[in-house]
Amino acid sequence: MPSTERVAKVVLVDIEGTTTSIGFVHDILFPYAKNNVEKFLEDSWDSSVEIKEIVRQLQQVPQFAEYTLRVPPTDVDVQVITGFVRYLIDKDLKVTALKALQGLIWQQGYESGELMGHVFTDVPGAFAAWREAGLRIAVYSSGSVAAQKLIFKHSVVGDLLTHLSAHFDTHVGHKQETQSYANIAKTLGEDPRHILFLTDTPGEAAAARSAGLQTIVLQRPGNAPLTDDQKSRHELIADFSSLHTLQLPE
Repeated sequence: MPSTERVAKVVLVDIEGTTTSIGFVHDILFPYAKNNVEKFLEDSWDSSVEIKEIVRQLQQVPQFAEYTLRVPPTDVDVQVITGFVRYLIDKDLKVTALKALQGLIWQQGYESGELMGHVFTDVPGAFAAWREAGLRIAVYSSGSVAAQKLIFKHSVVGDLLTHLSAHFDTHVGHKQETQSYANIAKTLGEDPRHILFLTDTPGEAAAARSAGLQTIVLQRPGNAPLTDDQKSRHELIADFSSLHTLQLPE
């Protein structure tokens, strides 16, 4: 179906490599979390119920036992969790508790003005065009819902959060699992065929398509190169400009 004839009710967007550069996430956000996690934990270790729960969840991560092989459970402290968090960040592991903690650290950075969320230049216009056409815009990212909201609220072009009507993270399921997209469609109350998922990752697009969603893979600057097989299996676009004409089904 040519893009000029494409219809949908919901545009579901990934963040990293889709609305936001991979470089911003890996070169700005991840180092910021690594550099600030120890002080953040020190400031909240004894006083925050939320942090205590995140620490408990981190201790349940399978890699924690291996990481702390020589550390008795009773000796788990700020330094141990700090090191484990930095280890998880370096491995780029999609751990829900890690994402929650990163979101809290980034919140301080955004609110202080140290961080501003990167979005590609075509994103604001596309968001505006889709909303003008009556479509809903939702986000599905491995980053926590809180972190998603921060990127768009404190973006380099101003507050884009008002364009977004729903947010999903790994609480709904992992991004390369078909059931995750079925869960999203159910939560949105939409026929999967009326949801267009935009991502930079072919594995995510394949899982979404298996759930009945429409899918397109973004080839943004800095994104991982695609194999010939991946290119043949997916519709590809360089940016959102060709999707400004999205319309609701009649």
